[in-house]
Amino acid sequence: MSQLIFTAFSNREDAVELAREAVERLKAEGIDSSLHLLNDGAAPALDESSLVVSLGGDGTFLKSARLAHEYGARVLAVNLGRLGFLLNVPSSELIDNIKHAIRHEHVVDRLALQITMPGTALDEFALNEVVVERASAGHMVRVKTFVDDDEYLTYSADGVMVATPTGSTGYNFSAGGPVVDATLQVMVMTPIAPHFTIDRSIVVDGANLVRMVADNKPALIVADGRTIGSLEPGESIEVRRSPRPVRVVATRRVELGFRLRESLREGHA
Repeated sequence: MSQLIFTAFSNREDAVELAREAVERLKAEGIDSSLHLLNDGAAPALDESSLVVSLGGDGTFLKSARLAHEYGARVLAVNLGRLGFLLNVPSSELIDNIKHAIRHEHVVDRLALQITMPGTALDEFALNEVVVERASAGHMVRVKTFVDDDEYLTYSADGVMVATPTGSTGYNFSAGGPVVDATLQVMVMTPIAPHFTIDRSIVVDGANLVRMVADNKPALIVADGRTIGSLEPGESIEVRRSPRPVRVVATRRVELGFRLRESLREGHA
């Protein structure tokens, strides 16, 4: 393994302290590691043999996964938050899981999204979902959808998302979409608060191309909670499976049933 880095935000004192303690413990066992603060603009140079250990909540993991994905590195998700459905390692098991990841290359390949906009330079990544949503509060947007060359439904709604299996338990789940096993190679198209139209999700093969058109009003493009662009009426985005998956370290806590019982139960406590 060429590099082991811990990732955290500087305002998470618990994560920064945990990382520093872990660096010292690993150093005593002959394992070099370092801490990278995600709000520091200088990103570390990684490669496919690197291991990124995310310390925080789901937001920390999404940014860490984006960093790891760029280089094909593996990412280990450690939960320091309350719910953390995406995070499968408790902080108490941090060192044991790192040692296991060093000895074994087992990963779960998570489908990620590549988002492009015809005629522009937009080329973005999302692990959870991309949403075409209304640009103004109180006004719906009409979104026309296509899968490959086949026209699907046109929604009048707050927005329409395309979610990955990883993201199926996030915004998609809140909008009434299905929970999807993270190992499946599919995309889930879910309308958000649709008006007088079908409110069910549509699951399509990950090899398909999904196109969403802002049909009547300007709309925003939001990927993993970040606004990445906007659409004028008639403009569209294309959503496809990223050529490179996100390589999440496999642990004993990746099973869907376990995470549903623990995370969703905690979320409703």
